[in-house]
Amino acid sequence: MMKQALAALLLATPLLAHAGNPYLTTPQVNQAMAALPAPSAPGSAEDLADYAATDRAFAARSTADFTRAQQEEKFDVFDFAEVIGPGFRADKLPHVAALFKEAEHETKEAVDLSKNHWKRPRPCPPASACALDPAKAAKKSYGYPSGHSSRATVDAILLVQLFPQDADAIMQESRDIGWRRVVKGVHTLQDIYAGREFGQALAGDMLASPAMQHDLAEARAELKAAGLAAH
Repeated sequence: MMKQALAALLLATPLLAHAGNPYLTTPQVNQAMAALPAPSAPGSAEDLADYAATDRAFAARSTADFTRAQQEEKFDVFDFAEVIGPGFRADKLPHVAALFKEAEHETKEAVDLSKNHWKRPRPCPPASACALDPAKAAKKSYGYPSGHSSRATVDAILLVQLFPQDADAIMQESRDIGWRRVVKGVHTLQDIYAGREFGQALAGDMLASPAMQHDLAEARAELKAAGLAAH
């Protein structure tokens, strides 16, 4: 019943309103959102266990992981340079930058719509930033699905089209970005797993877009000229 109600709501609502040549259509976003499973019922044993897992991850955080999580608060595809190489830079690759800026923008739109439907509260581990500043935390978006996990998954799947030789490392980095959101205490495991599923669906639909295929071809040519083409 809940999924049917969500599908009816989505089909009645225009989702993508920006101009240009978007990679996603409204029906594609509708379908991806309707297919996303509901999070655990609030207050259920499963729900409480999910939040408790974030409390434990935050309490056991390493300095390195927590520092990285803070640095990734605002991230984009060029944070994958650690995997791809130091030449993977926005100022050197304008076509690549434009492609991923659009993909990340469309992903964020879809994530925000989904978050505002489910309205799942974020976790708030003891001694976390949320617990220390509840007023600031109250202004944050909802938690399900994780935006970082969704966007990192989309970025990774699209990057694999350009750097297939680095596929395993790229996909692992996307999962690590999501996991560090749990370490930071701002998402639960359900949030990041939903982000991965949502990101996979969105990226698959993007790759079916002629506009995306055109932009990928330009990106490949640019990477080849920069000496970063697949080998």
